[in-house]
Amino acid sequence: MPSSAGRLSQDDHSRDSAGLTYVYPVISRRAGGVSIGINLNPNNACNWRCIYCQVPDLKRGTAPVIDLVKLEQELRDFLHELVYGNFMQEKTPPEARVIRDIALSGNGEPTSAREFEQVVEIIGKVKADFPLPKALKLVLITNGSLINRLSVQKGLRLMTRLNGEIWFKLDSVTQAGRLRINNTQASLQRMHKNLKTAAFLCPTWLQTCVFKLNERHPDASETDAYISFIRTLLQEGTHIQGVLLYTLARSALQPEAPDLSKADPDWMEAFADRIRALGISVKTTT
Repeated sequence: MPSSAGRLSQDDHSRDSAGLTYVYPVISRRAGGVSIGINLNPNNACNWRCIYCQVPDLKRGTAPVIDLVKLEQELRDFLHELVYGNFMQEKTPPEARVIRDIALSGNGEPTSAREFEQVVEIIGKVKADFPLPKALKLVLITNGSLINRLSVQKGLRLMTRLNGEIWFKLDSVTQAGRLRINNTQASLQRMHKNLKTAAFLCPTWLQTCVFKLNERHPDASETDAYISFIRTLLQEGTHIQGVLLYTLARSALQPEAPDLSKADPDWMEAFADRIRALGISVKTTT
């Protein structure tokens, strides 16, 4: 199978690092090892446009028709190379030579693929044919905007049986914040409803990117609204696994890129402590 010319690093999440259409390996900061990415948006199309996005030539749209036969073959070939070949020794640093997860992520919103449920079925079938770690996760990294679709919900139920979990994007809970950061006018009411559905169907983490915009961290109105939203979730009985709080690691490829910079570690920890005070887990990645 085609292979990357150089070693993987956590600073490079190129979707063509293995020369394949749908499958790509990365070193994941949050997972702490090799993550096998499944890119259902090779056309670089997404229904949101986050200002920190690293996708080149990002455009508005949905996933193209997925060649399920090709996706299955790529995943089988790549897993065979990971498990039985020299990929780990040749392409990954020693501390990252463990397969942590298979991640439905890529260059756009993965749940926009009409074949989402079938893709999850294929991953489960292929996964069963290899001696993979029992703790291996199947992760969906999503903006959550399409979880109201019944076909997506069927896929999430399948994920639960495959040790699956959802990383649900929640960068802001204010209308202005989501418009500024994610370029979406999706309502908080819809996001709240979709989050409750996600958490009911499959273990769900909130995934929140914090950063400085024009050298300023999110202001008190943003952070207070976020804390209030989490408190409401807990009070109504919505069970979330916790919050994955992270900042920028790679350069954005959007027009706003010059205005963005990493959040200060002290600021992140202070914000994380406020979330932890509500009684939920927070994992920070600086």
